[in-house]
Amino acid sequence: MRSDIVPGGIFPDYELPDHTGAMHKLSDLQGRDPMILTLARGHYCPKEHQQHLALAAFYPKIAVSYTQVVTIATDDRHTLQEFRSSVGAQWTFLADPGRIVQQDLDIQEYTDPENNPMIPHTLVLKPGLVVHTIYNGYWFWGRPSVDDLWLDLRAASREVRPDWDLSKPGLREAWEAGDRSLFHGYDRAPSAQGGAA
Repeated sequence: MRSDIVPGGIFPDYELPDHTGAMHKLSDLQGRDPMILTLARGHYCPKEHQQHLALAAFYPKIAVSYTQVVTIATDDRHTLQEFRSSVGAQWTFLADPGRIVQQDLDIQEYTDPENNPMIPHTLVLKPGLVVHTIYNGYWFWGRPSVDDLWLDLRAASREVRPDWDLSKPGLREAWEAGDRSLFHGYDRAPSAQGGAA
């Protein structure tokens, strides 16, 4: 992994096509939320299927926790659609058959010249694509469990959510004064508000 991709560093804002062919930047997919990013070998790898099946089972909790998930794989778009469908994923998969991410991050899995995949990694990113945690999944036990991700996301959310603890001094006073800037879901202009956290 490139030497600047460390906790506290900024992950590159790659722009790639999704499983339908639409282009997306990582920052747009992330919005203002924490994100789980998997850099995957692709559909051919049974280890990827096991990891993504676990993420798919965990996804209902991710979805209610204002957290995003993105998978980048070296598959072409049609193979990527099969991969996404086969694990029951509901999040965005990005296609990188040109190995842009693999080359830019220096994560070529050179021990597999036939498939030329990325060394699998899972990252937990705070808003702004700030790296919180990095897992190297070349060996399957190097990948995070759901419990690992829960702990990472708890720590990252505590850091970035000013309203994490509603008993924090000043929060009630800000709310009662009409200042919603510290409250997730209320900190946008009134026309963009989508409800409580």
